[in-house]
Amino acid sequence: MSRRASDAQDAELAVDDVVELLVGPVAHGGHCVARHQGRVVFVRHALPGERVYARVTEARKGSFARADAVDVLDPADGRVVAPCQHFGPGGCGGCDFQHASAELQWDLKATVVAEQLRRLGGVDRRVELESLPGDGFGWRTRVRWGSDGTVVGPRVYRSSQLVPVTTQAPCLIAAPGLTEAGSAVSGTVGDIVLTAADDGSVLLTPPGTAAPTVLETVFGRRFEVAADGFWQVHAGAPEALVDAVLDYLPGLAGRHAWDLYGGVGLFAAFLADAGAGVDCVEADRSAADHARRNLASLAGATVHTGQVERVIGGLDAPNVVVLDPPRSGAGRAVCEAIAAAGPSTVVYVACDPAALGRDTAILRAAGYELSGLRAFDAFPQTHHVECVARFQLQG
Repeated sequence: MSRRASDAQDAELAVDDVVELLVGPVAHGGHCVARHQGRVVFVRHALPGERVYARVTEARKGSFARADAVDVLDPADGRVVAPCQHFGPGGCGGCDFQHASAELQWDLKATVVAEQLRRLGGVDRRVELESLPGDGFGWRTRVRWGSDGTVVGPRVYRSSQLVPVTTQAPCLIAAPGLTEAGSAVSGTVGDIVLTAADDGSVLLTPPGTAAPTVLETVFGRRFEVAADGFWQVHAGAPEALVDAVLDYLPGLAGRHAWDLYGGVGLFAAFLADAGAGVDCVEADRSAADHARRNLASLAGATVHTGQVERVIGGLDAPNVVVLDPPRSGAGRAVCEAIAAAGPSTVVYVACDPAALGRDTAILRAAGYELSGLRAFDAFPQTHHVECVARFQLQG
């Protein structure tokens, strides 16, 4: 039996305690910050300015706690009823903000990006989110769900427990056909990948099997990619990001570019189309093999397989650099190696605001200043956001 707020006032917080909280600002990670007797509590399913009862889900003695808002006493403007039956306290961890209107979600994400840039990167910049096509649902073309032989679906937040996704209780952010394909799986144990390909087909990759190759189209150019390989999961994201990158890099004809963490060659293809010579570097061997085939018709593009920090020391110096690192960011070694190569412009595609903030500080220390930033809502209903940042060499 849980303790209500009045019973827990003078005690160390414990799991299942229910406390009254005045919710503070949004924080990176899909929660808001509140305080209970001075102790930080990260609250999910709440919004800034709300007064809520929250059930403690994790408590570290002498440290922060985590909680779920289970009763909203004073709702914020912009709060809506979440449409997915899997969303809410104790539910699926795939979405963070279904209880907020689209406009409020954009404000929350913009606030996080600006805060991370200011706190970690030392840059004070106003941020506005740009939406992508669609209504914020049915956008996710690739999902990795678990299966125990009977139940198939994502996992409960910070848990290994599976959320049963069925046609009667679908995942609302999954692209059409994925819920149905997942519901048809039986007898499989482990993680499965479901892919809604550009041609309308839906593919299942069971655990321990080689993924099939699918074709994706961006501005009329075809790209082959493994069904379980990296590709932007929002159908509208590849074209939006290519547009943003090229907009920050005018006059590429005759210049030399690096495309780092190049994946299957998405950015490299359009850099080469614009007249640049391109070195595309990708560590994943399967993705690099796909990149070679995708770029085979472009004489100015060369693909290198290997860790970015190990490969770039042997490349010709670039005029411009595009990098699209994993969620952890590029890091000090890569950022400093880029700066040492002396490109005039670095365009950084980032899926994590904290990593972008940290790498911004490193690039600024090396003489590059943030001169442009666009932020895209490429992951509606979640806390994730995709940014394209331009850094230019000063002096």
